[in-house]
Amino acid sequence: MLAYTYVDNGRFELRDKPVPSVLGPRDAVVKVTLASICTSDLHILRGAIPRAVKGITVGHEMVGVVERVGSAVTHVVPGDRVCVNVETFCGECWFCRRGYVNNCTDRHGGWSLGCRIDGGQAEYVRVPFADTGLTKIPDGVSDERALFVGDVLATGYWAVKISEQEEGDCVLIIGGGPVGVCAAACARLKKPSRLIICEKNAGRRKFAARMFPEAEVVCPEDMPRVISSMPRGGADRVLECGGNRKTFEMAWKYARPNACVVIAALYEGAQSLPLPEMYGKNLTLKFGGVDGCDCAEILRLISEDKIDVSPLITHTFPLSDIARAYELFASGRDGVMKVAIRP
Repeated sequence: MLAYTYVDNGRFELRDKPVPSVLGPRDAVVKVTLASICTSDLHILRGAIPRAVKGITVGHEMVGVVERVGSAVTHVVPGDRVCVNVETFCGECWFCRRGYVNNCTDRHGGWSLGCRIDGGQAEYVRVPFADTGLTKIPDGVSDERALFVGDVLATGYWAVKISEQEEGDCVLIIGGGPVGVCAAACARLKKPSRLIICEKNAGRRKFAARMFPEAEVVCPEDMPRVISSMPRGGADRVLECGGNRKTFEMAWKYARPNACVVIAALYEGAQSLPLPEMYGKNLTLKFGGVDGCDCAEILRLISEDKIDVSPLITHTFPLSDIARAYELFASGRDGVMKVAIRP
C-alpha cells in the first residue's frame, strides 16, 4: 500500500509498505477513506516533535471502514464506518478512567498514531485499542463532516469543556485557523453573550466571518478597542489557538481578572509567563494535549446539525499527490484551511 513516511527532518516520502495486520486482540485494521493534514504533521516535518519516530507513516486525522478486528474487540465490526481518534488509550488505567486519555500509561497511549506508530496518510491503518480509539459514524453523516472529529474538532471541544464556559460569557478565540474555527463552533453551543475571533490573516478573517456571522471577527490591532468595550476589562474565557509568542501574550493580556485562559495551540518554542506583569489578575491557565474522549458526543452534535466544520476542507488531493498537498498547506496559499487526502 502507499503510505506517506517520515524519513528524516525536512523529508517525508510516499513509500510502498505492507498492509498492516491485527497484532493484538484489541487491534483493528481500518481502510482509510479520507484523511487530512494537520499542523502537527508540519511540526514533525520540521523536526519540532522529538518523540516522533523516523520511518513511521504520518497522519492522525482520518475516517474509514473497519476491515479486520482482534478477538477482544466488541464495539466495532468489519464494515463499520468509523472516526479514528488521534489518541490511543487503554480505557483502564488511572488516567483513562478519569478521562485524561492523553496521558494513558500504556506504551502506545496518547498521541501515537502518525507520531510513534504508523498513522493514516495511507491506504490502511492499524488502530490499537479499537474499542476506545474508533467511533462509529452515524448514518447520514458524510466522511467530510466526520473527518475532524478525532483530532482538530476534538481539540476545540476539549478547549471549551475545560474552560468551563457558561451561558452568557464573553469568549475570545485567538487564531482563526482550523483549531480556532473548531473552538468557535463548540463555544457558540454554550450561547456566549459575545464571541470574538481575533486573526491577523485577512483571508482567514473572511472565512471566520462566513462561518460565524454572529461573531465579531477582528484583527490584532482592533483588540484594544474591543477590550475597552468590555465592562469587566477583558474576556471571561480566552481560547488560545494561534500558537506563537504574540498570541500567547495576547491570551493572558486580554483576559479579565479571574478569567480562564486555555492554551489549545501547539508551540514549536518555549513560552514565558511575565509573572510580575500578570500579578493580581488571578488567572486560571489550562493547557496540554487534547483529551479526545468525547468523539461520540461530537458525532451526535454533527448528526443533529449543531456542528458542521466541513467547510474547513478547502482542497482535496489524491494520496498519490500528497507531497503537493503538503506544499500547499504549509504555504497558506489559495485560501487553504484544511487539505483532505483521498487514498
